Order: sequence, then C-alpha cells, then structure tokens
Amino acid sequence: MVAHPVLRRLLPGFTLSYLGDAMSLLAVSWLAIQLAPGRAAGLWVAAAVAAYTLPGVLGTVLFGRLLAGRSGAQLAAWDATLRAAGLFLIPICYLAGVLEIWLYVTLLGLSALLSAWGSAGRFTLVAELLPERHRLAGNALISLLGETSGLFGPALAAIVIAFGGPVLVITIDAATFAVLALSYAFGVPRTARAAPEDRPTARLAGFALIRADRRLLGLVTLVFAFFFLYGPVQVALPIHAARELGSAGALAAFWTVFGVGAVIGGFAAGYLRRWRLWPTTIGIVIGWGAALLPLGFGAPTGVALAAFALGGLIWAPFPATTMAMLQRSTDDRTRAQVLAAYSALAMLSVPLGTMVGGPLVTGLGARATILAAGLATVAVGAVAAWVVLRHRHHHRTLPPHPQQENAEPRSH
Repeated sequence: MVAHPVLRRLLPGFTLSYLGDAMSLLAVSWLAIQLAPGRAAGLWVAAAVAAYTLPGVLGTVLFGRLLAGRSGAQLAAWDATLRAAGLFLIPICYLAGVLEIWLYVTLLGLSALLSAWGSAGRFTLVAELLPERHRLAGNALISLLGETSGLFGPALAAIVIAFGGPVLVITIDAATFAVLALSYAFGVPRTARAAPEDRPTARLAGFALIRADRRLLGLVTLVFAFFFLYGPVQVALPIHAARELGSAGALAAFWTVFGVGAVIGGFAAGYLRRWRLWPTTIGIVIGWGAALLPLGFGAPTGVALAAFALGGLIWAPFPATTMAMLQRSTDDRTRAQVLAAYSALAMLSVPLGTMVGGPLVTGLGARATILAAGLATVAVGAVAAWVVLRHRHHHRTLPPHPQQENAEPRSH
C-alpha cells in the first residue's frame, strides 16, 4: 500500500480518520454525560456509544439496493462524507444552544448509517487495486493504523477535552472524516471509482450470498462467535479491576499492554503472506481464548498482564486474515455487498456479547465470566478446526468425477 500510487495517497486520510475515531471514543461518552439528566446518564451514555456504530447495521439493509452497484472508492467516500456532515452538526447545534441529549444521539446515529458500507468500500478498494498476494499486507496496514490510533487517541482526547471540551474533539473527528472524503475524491482516479457492471442490487444481496456459500457462512459464523465472546470481557475486566484489584490504573495497564501487543502483532500480520489463512485464523481464536485463562484462573497480576499482552499480539492479525479470506472468496461483482453484510454482523456481535456479559458478571462474578469467555473461545476455535479438517478429509476421499479423471491439473 505504501508503494501503490493510489493507496499511498489515501494513507494520510486513513491515519487522521482513525485517530479522530479513537479520540471520539472518549469524547462521545463524555459529552453524553454532560448533556444527560443526572439519573439517566448511564442509559444515555450507552445510547450514545451504540449510536456511534450500530446504525451501520440498519444502513446495510436500508441502502442495499441503492449502494450495491457502487465501487469501493464510492462507498468509502459516501460514508466519510456522511460522517463529516453528521458530526459537524453537533458543534453547530451546541454553539446555537439547541443541542439536547436526544438530538445529540440522533446526530450520532445519522452519521453512522453508512459505516458498514464504508468499511466494505475501504477493503473492496484494497482488493480492487492490489493483487491477491499483497492484500493481506494491505489489510494489515489498515488494521495497524487503527490499533496505533487506539493507543494515542484517548490520551490526546483527554488533553483536548481539558482545554476545549468534548465538543472540540468531535469537531476534530468531523474534520478528519472531511479530509478522508476529499482524499477519496481527489486521490482515487475516476477509472478506479467506476463500478463493475452486473453487480447484484437486491437489498439483502450480501446476506444472501453469505448464506449460499458454505465457506463464507462458516467464516462469518466464526467471526461472529469470536467477537460475541469478546463482549463479556469488556464488561468483566473493568469490574474485576475495580473490585478485586482496586485500581483504575490496573484497568489501564491491561488495555495498554493489550494495545502494545496488538500494534506489534498488527505489524507482523503484514508478513504472514505465506501462512495458510484458515489455520492461522483458527489458531488466533484459540490463542486469544487461551490468553484469557490466566486471568480467569486467578493468576498473579503480572502473569495476567503478560498473557494479555500476548493476547493482543495474537489477536491483531485476525481482522487482516479474515478480510483476506473474504476478499479471496468473492469477486468484483459480489465483494462490496458481502463485505458490507459481514461488517454489519461484526458490528452487531460485540454489543450483543456485552449485553450478555452484564447478567453473567452479576451471576458468576467478573473473574469467572472472563474464564468462561476464554474457555468458550477456545472451544469455538476447536470446533472450527474440526470442521475444516473434516471438510478437507471428505474432499480428499471423494472419488474423482468421471469427467475430471483425464483432465489436466489446473494451476492454483
């Protein structure tokens, strides 16, 4: 991507946009606390955080017929434009004195309506411009930008909030999306923004394509389960840090070492081109689940932190490898629709897991919930490995088709 004449022009926009998003992770909830009534603050914070991502699931269905025939660059540019416009309305309404909490959540939701399509467009463009052997590295670089921004964005947001308030952070985030939209408009040639002909334009075409293809369905099921089981960890870890470790610094330490490991793992993911994608992806699932077990079994904090750092290292290549498999399993006609449907399901999985995590922590306790999530994740990976091995064994033992017995072998 660094060497490609088109994609390298997009890297500054990608970097700024990811940094703005990482800053908004803190600012979105902070502004909701300031705007919400005291007793209902928790509910409104949850609504604001959800509104920043979840409407993308709805947008996948609502705009399926309209956007299914667009190129990757068009989809990503439209998402960036809507994000910029919706977020810019927040400081405008704030300065006008009319920003109530319900309007704030509504504007966040409107800005996120095309987020699944934007993700699909970004990785569709990578697949359109890079040969297959370089796509894993391209995906890994995009993921690495996100991981690195996650390390620095919240701290930078805290500094900006201290001097200018959370509205200023959201304004900066809007400006980064505007820069990204302009990057797509002027950095991608018109020929690269042209959509292939004969793309399916049904409203639910992406979901239908996933359901009809056993490989895609298996991959999406694995990803959904993996992210779903991550949801309870997001609930249990803060409670474990507060009640059993007694320190907000301990929670910060866990996420910091995870982030450092993820940055290293994200960089390494670009060099896994010769690794087989299915075994690598399944190994990541099992490895992340195993990394949770020391904390779940009550290991000393130092050991749990080391395991969490290793978990970040193992987890980081997962987005790149899964996206590479999706890109490889689709063609130019179907890729954008499938990636949009995949992004919508991935967006939905973590919030659903978080909702389940609340009752689990209440009933089992925080550490037991982390242990259960780790064991379940290992089990999901083991089942996936068994299914893949069984499928390969089945195909190896099938007799050759009569019409293929004398056929010349095809090159891979």
